[in-house]
Order: sequence, then structure tokens, then C-alpha cells
Amino acid sequence: MRAVLVGAGAMGAEWLAAIAASPDVLLAAVVDLDEAAAARAAAGAVPSATSLTAVAAGADFVVDATVPAAHFAVTTEALRLGLPVLGEKPLAATLPEALTLAALSSLTGTPFVISQSRRYERSLADFKTEVDALGTVGALHTSFYRAPHFGGFRETMPHPLLLDMAIHPFDTARYLLSDEPVSVFCDAWNPPWSWYAGAASANALFRFASGARYSYTASWCAAGQETSWNGSWRAVAEGGTAVWDGEGAPSSTLLETIGASLASFVEALGAGTRPATSVHRNVLSLAMVLCAVESADSGRVVVIDETLSRAHADAVAAAPPDVAEVLRSWPSVRGALLES
Repeated sequence: MRAVLVGAGAMGAEWLAAIAASPDVLLAAVVDLDEAAAARAAAGAVPSATSLTAVAAGADFVVDATVPAAHFAVTTEALRLGLPVLGEKPLAATLPEALTLAALSSLTGTPFVISQSRRYERSLADFKTEVDALGTVGALHTSFYRAPHFGGFRETMPHPLLLDMAIHPFDTARYLLSDEPVSVFCDAWNPPWSWYAGAASANALFRFASGARYSYTASWCAAGQETSWNGSWRAVAEGGTAVWDGEGAPSSTLLETIGASLASFVEALGAGTRPATSVHRNVLSLAMVLCAVESADSGRVVVIDETLSRAHADAVAAAPPDVAEVLRSWPSVRGALLES
């Protein structure tokens, strides 16, 4: 299958390597608003352009490795062209945009899948098996402590930890619990020694539909005794406790998980199936992030369905008429997301 890569930055380089390593995918073109960056990434082997539409002919799907603010525009263009999208997280910058993209995917019949690459950590499935064997889960917890100096946009974000990183453990919690979040209370702050402009530390407590609680304690400015990039996990259940240090097999690396995400997407396209991280289901992982931010900013418990309802109204008001019609047809937001 022929893939157009949109986004020639650092994440785009990771995807270029994954595409080159795949036996099932060929690079068709590279797109970036920076014409020189697109040309460098294409390296003369394939066409490069500043517009997806200019190189869409003959492509089978799009890999969106752009910055989060560009995801909505890139995905909208691709879906309108009939090109399936494998996108980097987050699926969109806001919940109204996310719901609009879910509706547009339904309207066009074109798949949009988010690369929640951490789901492909080799030992995560083993940890889920252990958790499931313990029966009803009462509490799930993640500790995450790292001290990365990224530079660039992350260090100027208002909530760098929550907006750029927390989507991974939040999505993993949904996977491990086989359940969906109902509400969240979050406290986020920035220690005085932090090199981030925004809140680089957070404590969040989610209540899930089953009654299970998921707690997340984390910092991106915690030097020394660092956890895995996946965090350290503990599940307390009826039959006992399961723990996972997040390291997985020594060969489990970011590149491999991206490659596994690409392979899963291509397999789903070929079989006509819908992966667990398709846009409709992944909206709830994004909702966990954005509702945690809402709670941190407001200092109150946030009921996720109330936020989804407001986002739905905003999406209907802003969407093109054909997409708005799909959004209005949903009996409820959560119902539409979980039944699709």
C-alpha cells in the first residue's frame, strides 16, 4: 500500500523509518508546509509538496505526523479525498474538532485511526492478562516521573504533561480496565525549578463506569530515579494485586511500537475491520486528557458526559452542513462513540 507522509519533523522521521521497514507499505510522497523540509525527507526518491491534494493521486492512505494544531485540517482534507488516515495523537486539539472528525469519518466511510503506539508494548498484553485473571478491579494506578528537556513547543504549552503525554497512560487505562471514564478531578502545577512554562506535574483521579478508580501521579521535571516512559503500574483487584514496571521486553522500543501500529492499521484496511483506536473510540481517551485539564484549571470535578455534550453542541454549530447533519443524528455522544 502506498502512504503519503504529512509532516517532515522529528516525528515524521520516526514514521519514515517505520514505513521503510514495513514489508507492506511504500512511501508515495512527503508533504510539509516547509517545502525544503518535505524535499529533504523525500530525499529525491518520491515527490514532495506543501499540499496533500497535490500528491494524493495513487495513494492508499495518509500518515499524519504533523504537530497537534494541524491534525484537524490534515485529517479533514484526507477524509474528503477518500484517503484513510493513520494519525499521531492527539486526534485533534479540541473535543468539538474530535467529534467533527468522527462524524466526517462516518459520513465519508473513510477510516481514521489514531496511533496509540504504546498499546503495542509487548508486555502490556501480558499485564492485562494478569489483571483480568484477578477479577473485578477496584483501583488502577500509574506513577510517571521523567525529566526530558525537549525544547520547542512542549516547553511553552500551558499543560505540557497532560496535553502531550498523558494520552498514553489514559488510553492504556481504558484498555486495561475494558471500561470507560465517567468523571475526573485533577490538580496540575509547575514546581519552582521547572524549565516548562506550563504545569509539568499532575495528580488526576478518574472514576470509571464500573466504579473502579484510576489514579495518575506524574511529573516531567523529576530528575533522578526515573520511571519507564510507560510509567509504573499497579492494579488492585478482588483476587490480588498485579504490578508492571512499564519496561516490557528489552527489544520493545518506540520505533517498534510505531511499526506495530502501522502494521495493525494496514491489516485493518485490508480486512475492512475497525481497530480499537479508531476515531470514535479514541475520542474518549482525548476526553480524559481535556477533562483533566478542565478540572485542573477550574478546581472542580468534571463530569465527562457534560463536557462531551457541550463539545457536541459546539461541533454542530461549527461543522459544514453535511457533517452537522451526522452529528445531529447521534442519539447521545457517548452512545454514538461506543457503538461505532
